[in-house]
Amino acid sequence: MWDFFLKTTFTSPGGGASPALDVRGPETLFAALVQAAGRFGRHTGGQWEDMKPSTHSYGDLLKITLALGRLSAKITDEYEHVGVLMPNMVATAGLMIGLSAFRRVPCLLNYTAGTEGMQSACQTARIRTVITSREFLNKANLVEQAEGLRDIELVYLEDLRPRFSLADKLWLMAFALWLPGLAVPKADAEDPAVVLFTSGSEGKPKAVVLSHRALLANVRQILAIIQVGPGDKVFNCLPIFHSFGLTAGTLLPLVSGARLMLYTSPLHYKLIPEVVRDKACTVMFGTGTFLNHYARNARPEDFRSLRYVVAGAEKLAEPVRQLWREKFGIDILEGYGATETAPVLSVNLPDDNRYGTVGRLLPGIEAKVMPVPGITHGGELHVRGPNLMSGYYRHDAPGALEPPDSEAGRGWYNTGDVVDLDPDGFLRIQGRLKRFAKVAGEMVSLEMVEAIARNVSAEAMHAATSITDLGRGEAIVLFTTDSDLSREQLAAAARGLGYPEIAVPRRIRVVDTLPLLGTGKVDYVRLREVAAVA
Repeated sequence: MWDFFLKTTFTSPGGGASPALDVRGPETLFAALVQAAGRFGRHTGGQWEDMKPSTHSYGDLLKITLALGRLSAKITDEYEHVGVLMPNMVATAGLMIGLSAFRRVPCLLNYTAGTEGMQSACQTARIRTVITSREFLNKANLVEQAEGLRDIELVYLEDLRPRFSLADKLWLMAFALWLPGLAVPKADAEDPAVVLFTSGSEGKPKAVVLSHRALLANVRQILAIIQVGPGDKVFNCLPIFHSFGLTAGTLLPLVSGARLMLYTSPLHYKLIPEVVRDKACTVMFGTGTFLNHYARNARPEDFRSLRYVVAGAEKLAEPVRQLWREKFGIDILEGYGATETAPVLSVNLPDDNRYGTVGRLLPGIEAKVMPVPGITHGGELHVRGPNLMSGYYRHDAPGALEPPDSEAGRGWYNTGDVVDLDPDGFLRIQGRLKRFAKVAGEMVSLEMVEAIARNVSAEAMHAATSITDLGRGEAIVLFTTDSDLSREQLAAAARGLGYPEIAVPRRIRVVDTLPLLGTGKVDYVRLREVAAVA
């Protein structure tokens, strides 16, 4: 579509002092791109690619970024929140960085959320213009959903192209590419670089404002402990509108010089292993759910080139870990994070991979584990660090920035996760506090319920929720794709695992599939609704 442009120190509790974080580096995403082009070479072929036939160098990406940023500035105002409704493509990355370079705030819309989900996001972030592509909408069957957005102007990239005038081309070729730092307005590290929207897996999505500082700090935190560089090729099928797909899957390769393969959908379970093999990718990110499907559809040789496979966004099931180890000889590195922390907070390392944990906190992150009534081991995790968000926009206060604040103090973020931090600094997630059920006066982790089910039936998918119960306060309902699963089997497994009998679900519901969000997480809001009316 855009070929014509190309042609023309903190302390980690329990773990002692974490390594000091080197805060030096570019202050904005655009500056990071310019620096990477200078460091790794503007004309290195095959640096970035997507499902289009052509590949792109850093110089190509710089051209796309400058061109799309200048075009977008023609139709939007400074500091305007602009919706971006695009798939994983090089042009999407260029558009996002270009908008922020010209003092616009790109808001990455979740195109799997439906019209009402996107409408809610637009209202929360006060978006009045959405940039998209006719080609994308047609291929993804999203025309009706996009055109259903109310009080929103849809701007198509195909219509912007003719507006790039001769004067614009002269600006690009004779000035901007030679002096990119002077071609865009000055920006500050604390300026908003992007607005993302929480998954909504347990409630109404919030708009998360992430600064240039937060995103680039998180990239540097990751690179401080994991070696990724020009010799690597990252495969990213996680959507860029998701923080994991944005920071780890897109910005990390940009800053580190690693090559990047952007793939449009994580749901192509049979095709993705073939692409990873054919492109000789060395780094892969995914959720546990997606990694399970890829492993079951792949041949052993498909993942032979992979050095790192990192799982995040949801708890990694032990059967998935075992499958990857036995079939491919790969130990998955489980990590943990939140959109509000840009997102990575911790990750296991190849030479220090403690199963059942999500690794140690990254350099520069400070944590407090606050006690929770009814929970005897561990507590609620609060964090702060350079990768923390600027704040929220909430649906009931659109466009009003709410800075992070928690019981730990101002500038702290309450993750809502109940964790246990061992003496070596490894973090073990017990579950989200919202995903605890109070049964007969006791707090029961719904993730523990799911672990019991996986112990009995590793091949099936399981998800637990709770409903109001007059006699016990709440009752646990387990949704499963295993039609033979019984309560007696679950009770026996709970005893074998040393889990309390109260964690055995009272009701079992057999389903063909579990409802998933576009990020690969289970849609627990939908499950609660189904359980409540059953």
